[in-house]
Amino acid sequence: MKYLIIIYRCLLQLRYRVKISGIDLVQAPGTKFFLSNHQAIVDPQITFCFLRKYIRVVPVVSELYTKAPVLKQILNSYGTIPVADPSSGKRDTSVLQSITENVCKGLEEGKHVILYPSGQLSVDGTERIINKKSAWTIVGKLPENTRVIGVRIDGLWGSMWSKAKNGKTPSFFGTYLKGIGLALLNLIFFLPRRKVTIDF
Repeated sequence: MKYLIIIYRCLLQLRYRVKISGIDLVQAPGTKFFLSNHQAIVDPQITFCFLRKYIRVVPVVSELYTKAPVLKQILNSYGTIPVADPSSGKRDTSVLQSITENVCKGLEEGKHVILYPSGQLSVDGTERIINKKSAWTIVGKLPENTRVIGVRIDGLWGSMWSKAKNGKTPSFFGTYLKGIGLALLNLIFFLPRRKVTIDF
């Protein structure tokens, strides 16, 4: 699966020119708990693939994707921590407890975990954490020597992966197929790449 990430990262680089700052924080000793903003559906893919160049990070992912055919096997192979889909109406106290326990367990085992506190895509390009308590709860129960690191990814608002066009969440698989097509076209016509920055 290591080579799958390398290949996928190369494919992402056909569409995105990614600039990263703050790598010294990522490579510092100790377990890390990353908290990231969420501009577009593709940003977890970009952040995960580029973080894996430096550390073995484990993503917290909606069950909307962890239960999907094919994706399920791939995500499970990377130790993904599944959580209830916010739009399903199942996010209650017991689910919050489950998220907290699963994330803290992963951190106690020395895994580096990345979480998206808002639990949803940005509606206007900014990050709004509305009635979401998981990050706050987890931070209050972090294992000793765990470092919390903020992640800001920018440059994806306005892309086909974001809500910028009509305020609606894009179809993952439909947009994914379109993205593959554009990446392949880039091999022939050298289309301009979108600039993306990741700051730790």
